[in-house]
Amino acid sequence: MAIERILLAVSSEEDERIEKIGGFTADIAGPTGAAVTLAHVFDSEGYKQVREQLEFDRFDEVTPDVVAERSVAMRDLTALFDEADVAYDIRGRTTDSGAVGEEIVDLAAETDADLVVVGGRKRSPAGKAVFGSTAQEVMLESPCPVTFVRNE
Repeated sequence: MAIERILLAVSSEEDERIEKIGGFTADIAGPTGAAVTLAHVFDSEGYKQVREQLEFDRFDEVTPDVVAERSVAMRDLTALFDEADVAYDIRGRTTDSGAVGEEIVDLAAETDADLVVVGGRKRSPAGKAVFGSTAQEVMLESPCPVTFVRNE
């Protein structure tokens, strides 16, 4: 299977892992010539916070794509991909229901991704049951293979 399109899903919590998850993805995309879709799915509260941090006027019509593009995590990633000469586009999404995993899976299908890359931290089985796991949902529901890059 040739990898032509990679979906890299990030969140606002990825700041300390951006270099690791981005470097991993660039290491795959560079040699294969794959294009990368950088996806940031916000829950409604996270979207509001990032939008406020970016100091958009509350009356400005701003799309999730624009908010994602200007987020700190994306700026760091785009610099990394520019340096590695990897083609990318940016997608932002919001979810009121908190179904971040579903949105990532939908984006994987929409972009016809050959691989999804997600990051996360190790959780106990009880922690997953109580708090859920976006990465776990993506791994179980994705239309293509998923690589999990663990934060140590």
